[in-house]
Amino acid sequence: MTTTASLRHGDVTTGQDLPKLSVQVTATTVVLGALASRDWRPMHHDYDFAVNRQGTQDIFLNTPNQAAWFERYLTDWTGPLGRLGTMTFKMQDSVFPGNTMVMTGSVTDTSVDAAGVGWVDVDISLMADDRTCTTCTARVAVPTNDDDNPWSRRGDQWNPRGD
Repeated sequence: MTTTASLRHGDVTTGQDLPKLSVQVTATTVVLGALASRDWRPMHHDYDFAVNRQGTQDIFLNTPNQAAWFERYLTDWTGPLGRLGTMTFKMQDSVFPGNTMVMTGSVTDTSVDAAGVGWVDVDISLMADDRTCTTCTARVAVPTNDDDNPWSRRGDQWNPRGD
């Protein structure tokens, strides 16, 4: 699903589906995510601790690892000029090694704010095999034209929450 071209605001419509991202989760996926986020809690790297002390079936993805996957999913879709504004997610179940993690999403709204930022609101679902593990809502800025770059906006020109 990786792209090098940047999505433009005019290319997006409410109800549009994002391409699916499917990833085979391994123990390395879990451990490297915990390592990258400096999460030394043993349920993310120690099988014995996760199973025998925590009562889970295996080690599992931590919160920052899932956040990074959501960000990757969005920026794979938007291209390099897509800039995450806000993201919230609710974890409902764990993602374990051996699962196939599948992310799907759909556009819930598009708008242009007073500063001219082109916003796209997206709902995302992270499934592990047949289980919904995490749901996410995100707001991402995309260029409104060829001269626009959301990454160059600062101060009053950047207001992701719209307040």
